[in-house]
Amino acid sequence: MKKTEIVGFKRANLGRSASNQLRVDGQVPCVLYGGSEQVSFYAPAYLFRPLIFTPNAYEVTLNIEGKEYSAILQDRQFHPVNDTLIHADFLEITSDKVIKISVPVRLIGTPAGLAAGGKLQHKLRKIRLQGPASAIPEYVDVDVTKLKLGESVKVDVIDLPGLTILDSISNPVASIVIPRAAKVDDGTEEEDDEGGEEAAAEE
Repeated sequence: MKKTEIVGFKRANLGRSASNQLRVDGQVPCVLYGGSEQVSFYAPAYLFRPLIFTPNAYEVTLNIEGKEYSAILQDRQFHPVNDTLIHADFLEITSDKVIKISVPVRLIGTPAGLAAGGKLQHKLRKIRLQGPASAIPEYVDVDVTKLKLGESVKVDVIDLPGLTILDSISNPVASIVIPRAAKVDDGTEEEDDEGGEEAAAEE
């Protein structure tokens, strides 16, 4: 996983009005759980940009008044109107703690089907994994070099020792599709149209 740091401060007041005031001041109320203690804290909203506006999976170092915790962003809540972040939940982790997290899928290679006029479709952009935090990769690489026209590569080709893949193994990761223009050029759609006209005439 990639890494980032958030510096926060413990919350003295936990009521709704106190939370709303933090948001007005540009802060995000947060909770850290999963360790020996639950910690309520807040942190500047701008520090969350690497976590929110990215497909990457991050291990977060939470520096809360000088005490550091390793965590992952487990949940987040947004304002229903302006989409600003209004709350974040973090799960404390250790190197051997088993976690569930979504990791970006990266396609490797140039598919053979592109030379034949095909178009690459990246269908699964994130894959859900379960395993020790120390074993979670930044990316899951999938080789698409051998894909020809009409072919797909599925989750079942991914091998990640020590990790469990939570997505269905039959889910397609990427495929090479034949563009509509290419179908017209080879007469496929024209034949379908003619067949439709003949059927209409018979009726």
